[in-house]
This record gives sequence, structure tokens and C-alpha cells, in this order.
Amino acid sequence: MARAYAELFSPRPFDLTTFPNDEGYDELVLARAIPLRSVCEHHLLPFVGTAHVGYLPGRRILGLSKPARVVEHFACRPQVQERLTKQVADWLQEHLEPQGVGVVIEAEHTCMTLRGVQATGSTTLTSTLLGALRTDARSRGEFLALTGLSG
Repeated sequence: MARAYAELFSPRPFDLTTFPNDEGYDELVLARAIPLRSVCEHHLLPFVGTAHVGYLPGRRILGLSKPARVVEHFACRPQVQERLTKQVADWLQEHLEPQGVGVVIEAEHTCMTLRGVQATGSTTLTSTLLGALRTDARSRGEFLALTGLSG
């Protein structure tokens, strides 16, 4: 059991790979349906779901695998979904300095589906929007529409 928890709570190391935005690309970059797994810090029961991570580039663009790596990095610890969503967005904002960042996570929490209310099949949706994806209605709408949510 100890080995299983050690594996569950150990993210793979990664280096943030960014590249100069030489072409001046200024449209949304979105990694959709990134699978995630974490453990509820209150009950130590798993929650699983998907993350949608997007950004409006500034001077640099991100390596394509990196949104999934950032999600995995923060999900590999006892966690609450609200904090996880914000940690991913804040980390990208700090390290990439884009024009905007958006993170939406939808997950099923076994602490809610297997115990307590036993609401089988229910999911929880959280979002964090920063920069232009928060302040500009058109950019926000595009992000939400491309994640499959209404704008």
C-alpha cells in the first residue's frame, strides 16, 4: 500500500519547454480533454476527470506536451479540485507570461459517488480564467466554446 501511494503521489519531473513566438501567433492555444487523476485531501479517495488548458500567447509559446505535464504535476498530491484548477492557471501565468490563461476541470469524486450522498455519475466543474480570457468577453466565449462549454 505504501508503494502504491508513493507512486500515486510522485509526479514525473519535467522541464518547461517554451519557444520564441517568432510568428507573433496571437490566437488561442488549447489542450483539450487532458486526463487527470488525484486524491481528495479530505477523504483520501480518488477523483478522476479531464482538464482543458488554454492560453493566448505573448512573446513565447509552450511545448505541446507541457499543459498535460503541469496538470499531472499539481494533481499528484492530495488535493481539492478548486485549488488544482487555480494552481495550473497561476503556474502557467507566472512561467509563460501569456495574454491570458484558462483552465477548466471536470471530475468525478469518489468521495461523493461511493460514500455520503452516493451521487453516482455526478461531476464537478471548476474554472480559472486569467488575463484576456477573463476580461475580454469574446476571448472568454471562444475558450469556453472550444472546451465544449457555453460561452
